Amino acid sequence: MDRIKHEITDTLVITKRNLLRYVRLPRLLFFSSIQPIMFLTLFNFVFGGAIGSNHVPGGKYINFLLPGILTQVMLFGAVQTGIGLADDMGKGIIDRFRSLPMSRAAVMGGRTVADAVRNVIVAIIMISVGTLYGFRFLHGFWNAILMVLIMVIFGFAFSWVSAYVGLSSGDPETAQLASFMFIFPFTFASAAFLPTATMPHWLRVFADNQPITLVANTARHFSIGMPVAPHTMQHLAFYIVGILLVFIPLAVGKYRSKA
Repeated sequence: MDRIKHEITDTLVITKRNLLRYVRLPRLLFFSSIQPIMFLTLFNFVFGGAIGSNHVPGGKYINFLLPGILTQVMLFGAVQTGIGLADDMGKGIIDRFRSLPMSRAAVMGGRTVADAVRNVIVAIIMISVGTLYGFRFLHGFWNAILMVLIMVIFGFAFSWVSAYVGLSSGDPETAQLASFMFIFPFTFASAAFLPTATMPHWLRVFADNQPITLVANTARHFSIGMPVAPHTMQHLAFYIVGILLVFIPLAVGKYRSKA
């Protein structure tokens, strides 16, 4: 019991340490928000008119688009976990943590929890901008909360994937490149920005069953009441739990081997 208590306390201390970086360096949060706002603006105003409201659920393209952009935001936020850990390794900060009587898992847990908090803040900013562009929740307040919660949990799970990649890469540049190698194909070969109905059959089979599409469509179900395929939420839960079960031990084990 005391061990669990110490691990939670250590994790909260490291979480606070990482969150204070955004207080001291607010430009980090600013630039974390600017890129997704640019994506939202460009996709909405460049593609929105061509797609039209008749081709997407929700009545307006912005209602369909915003949950997809938020899914992308969660993934990009997860990438920062690996980049941050790789940067800490390079600067010797991890060596300082190693010399302290603290839980090894706390360094990883504190980073992923702090990045989840940052993702909540960025999601609120994105929803505010989307509201200015005409986005509306059509399925009630509590469903809107569920939408954000599911996305943050998904981003938290992928933060552990990124943590493992970052610790395996050894430097921030390699960690960023390695992460985007799998994030971009999964993001664009999905229903994040457009329905999958127009895709070739072989690509649609992949797109309909990969986690990005499941997250985006589940988010749309809660935000605008879009129907989803049977067992979509069960499959999404399976992905999230599976990622956590696989990558938490891998990331913590990689950290211990590095230390």
